[in-house]
Amino acid sequence: MGVTVRIGQQDAYLARVGRAGMLLLPMITGIGEQVREWADELAGEGITALVWDPFKGRSSDNSTREELSALLRELDDDAALAEQAELLDYLTEELGCTKVGVMGWCLGGRFALLLGARDRRAVNVIAFHPTVPSELAPQHTYDAIGEAGAITAPVLVSYPSADTLVPNTDFEALEASLQARTSGATFTQYFPGAEHGFTDRSRQEKQVNADAYRLAWPQALAFIRATTAGH
Repeated sequence: MGVTVRIGQQDAYLARVGRAGMLLLPMITGIGEQVREWADELAGEGITALVWDPFKGRSSDNSTREELSALLRELDDDAALAEQAELLDYLTEELGCTKVGVMGWCLGGRFALLLGARDRRAVNVIAFHPTVPSELAPQHTYDAIGEAGAITAPVLVSYPSADTLVPNTDFEALEASLQARTSGATFTQYFPGAEHGFTDRSRQEKQVNADAYRLAWPQALAFIRATTAGH
């Protein structure tokens, strides 16, 4: 079971066990119950997990999706990336993690790509159904599709074909950006009929989403183990 820790001016959820670490960047739920469970599961695998709090204490535990969506529209790219870099500092400098990666879902998947393009400490980048439409949202400063080409670490991207927020053509552009890199392997998961946010427990009443998650999650765990081995 993890704990809430204070790092600079932000709180984060920490499940600490070892010298390999993963920074988790949540979906619209914030640090809700399922995200904490994922962090705890990683700890059970021997991986220290630190979770960024995008909404400063607000999550699906205490807020509606509408309230969280309103907070999402206020997120600033530069401020968020600075907070995430501070958490990587904490993992490496304070906790002594010798290998660190980054994994995100939806909005967090987009930030995982942006952070991975900026910070060479990341030994892996995992993006579940990243919200990376080619037409940028008003609050977005950076184009994650284009910037993904600067990532040097191995990348795992998981995409559902029925994603209404990110058209298939945009996913194909992201895939092309990643595959044009001269270093860093690219792994893509493509799930016909699955929907945006299929990893979210609330969406898994639909069998196609539950089936996609059942295949996607174990592969992500194996990817983390492979990229953080030898820590």
